[in-house]
Amino acid sequence: MTSAKPIERHRTFTKHYEERIAPNAKLAKQFDRRLRQFLGGRTDLVKDHPLTEILKGKRSFSITGDIRVIYADSGLAYVFVYDIGTHNQVYR
Repeated sequence: MTSAKPIERHRTFTKHYEERIAPNAKLAKQFDRRLRQFLGGRTDLVKDHPLTEILKGKRSFSITGDIRVIYADSGLAYVFVYDIGTHNQVYR
């Protein structure tokens, strides 16, 4: 089952992706694979989960053991507006 929702990428997300992920071909490939799994509804594989406290209302999924994507679900789109990076970079 494939998601019908588009992805909207905020400039901060794009900037952090370009700085933290894109320079490493292996990480970029892993991001692409995990994104396909996420959009395909395989949330169990990417460990998609709701966040709490300051980030309540947002969600996270894993790219690797330590790399996370923080996003929101607007109902119409997945909004990658928050962050991508290591656990320490995104949960500061």
